[in-house]
Amino acid sequence: MTQSTPSTPSTPSAPVPSPNDTLTEILRSGAHDLLATALEAEIQAHLAVFADQVDSEGHRLVVRNGYLPEREIQTGIGAIAVRQPRIRDQRGDAEPRFTSKILPPYLRRTKSMEELLPWLYLKGISTGGFQDALTALLGPDAPGLSASTVVRLKKIWEEDYRKWSKRSLANKRYVYLWVDGIHFNIRLEQERSCILVIMGATESGKKELVAVQDGFRESEQSWREMLLDLKARGLTTAPELAVGDGALGFWKALAKEYSTTKVQRCWVHKTVNILNNLPKKLQPKAKDSLHQIWMAETSEEAGKAFDLFIHSYEAKYPKAASCLAKDRDALLAFYDFPAEHWIHLRTTNPIESTFATVRLRTKRTKGAGSRMACLTMVFQLALSAEKRWRKLNGHQLLAEVIDGVQFKDGIRSYAA
Repeated sequence: MTQSTPSTPSTPSAPVPSPNDTLTEILRSGAHDLLATALEAEIQAHLAVFADQVDSEGHRLVVRNGYLPEREIQTGIGAIAVRQPRIRDQRGDAEPRFTSKILPPYLRRTKSMEELLPWLYLKGISTGGFQDALTALLGPDAPGLSASTVVRLKKIWEEDYRKWSKRSLANKRYVYLWVDGIHFNIRLEQERSCILVIMGATESGKKELVAVQDGFRESEQSWREMLLDLKARGLTTAPELAVGDGALGFWKALAKEYSTTKVQRCWVHKTVNILNNLPKKLQPKAKDSLHQIWMAETSEEAGKAFDLFIHSYEAKYPKAASCLAKDRDALLAFYDFPAEHWIHLRTTNPIESTFATVRLRTKRTKGAGSRMACLTMVFQLALSAEKRWRKLNGHQLLAEVIDGVQFKDGIRSYAA
């Protein structure tokens, strides 16, 4: 793969910590002591497990044996020196040896550092500029992150993305999907103008990243290729509901590949589209009126607020009224699902919030960005964010949604 090198922007303006910064030194010292204590507790717990295993002379087979050579771990507050306790294990080669879960043998930088590197790359910092950027962000004690190191890491990330993109989905079922086409201020190769993202909610209510590919936001073909790939890898059961913006080719593709999936249009996107057809002076009041629709307690109340908005604006601003009216059913679909899930289903916020910071902080480069590099960095950042995604409210109700239990205005309907 030929990797184009983005132009190197000016070094980030974050202040460079002084070598004699008292607070930083206190933090580093505290981190050092905390890590040392944790490693000691871990080693003692391991020794206790094998305390009764002795040789023919009564000597313990698993004992302390000093320390490993000191090494430095790069963290967000600079380098932390570590002396890791060492164990001598004489139980025989067949027995598994102790490996620290706190500090793996070859760890040289913390996970937060691993997440920082793809962020910097998407920001437009060239491979050769990483050292200066990290020095500005982390202080002068940030060695070992040369251009060659970053290149090696990028190759590992690319392979991770390729494997993830081909993983089996045979045992997966997603009850809900959120979809969007995310635009970055990076010109990609082959005019593939955005990153297509699908997130899903599993049967247990866990949110997961399902797919990340490049394509055209409004292209039915791009989205259909994506859905066909998911089905080929085993995702054959149709989701119950998909949430997304109306200006996506996804919906036509969805109807062909998962025809039973219900459609919910994102209220945030719809609100923006409607307000764009109104004068600025009217937008605050109109926004409040739209809010009254999707925050209504029942579909009947929402329908009344829906009609009121249309009657209020259709004479003078027909485009705004039409923009709302044409998607009535898709905008109110969430009322047929548990009320606990509404907060998750009315918008594509799970995707928007994940990529907002990345999208705002990217910078347009002079040359076209590498397709694989952009996909890889977006994937890495999304995986990092995924660790912090919380389960759906009322996730225990997903079993009822799957079983076809009817909900009216968010409450189980016993009439059936």
